[in-house]
Amino acid sequence: MSLALDESEITEAVTSLADQIFKKTHEGQVDLVGIRSRGDEVAERVRDLLSEKGVSVNFGVLDISLYRDDYEHLVQNPKLKSSAIDFPIDDARVILVDDVIFTGRTVRSALDAIFDYGRPTSVELAVLIDRGHRELPVQPTYVGKFLETKRLDQVVVRLKNTDGEDAVELT
Repeated sequence: MSLALDESEITEAVTSLADQIFKKTHEGQVDLVGIRSRGDEVAERVRDLLSEKGVSVNFGVLDISLYRDDYEHLVQNPKLKSSAIDFPIDDARVILVDDVIFTGRTVRSALDAIFDYGRPTSVELAVLIDRGHRELPVQPTYVGKFLETKRLDQVVVRLKNTDGEDAVELT
């Protein structure tokens, strides 16, 4: 296992995400929806940075456990957590936030879940790390850090509120 990003590099990547979103959306409302787990923590950090810049941010959290297409292949039953989206999704310009994009399947699941809440005007994707190797035609609009990986590599993201520390390791 090797350290790919340390705490300061994660902070830089989150700041980059917030700056990219601010440049594109600073004149309007920002509707962030973090994908559990860890995408929600990334989204919280982005929300806080945008709020510091005076941007009005709606914030929600989405649990996609029951929308996954690999549900039957999970080693253990997923721990279901609640979704919490307290703003109308109809006609919103939603920015989904996740920690890592790999094949694109998590994003597909999140899109299915978000459309159960309503019909947004648009959906964009913000990710802390883009590691490549898509299986679906999904690309993030906002990327904190591109990480070169091999297909069989594992990217392990640990974040302070969830795991007690900020680190990204590559195995």
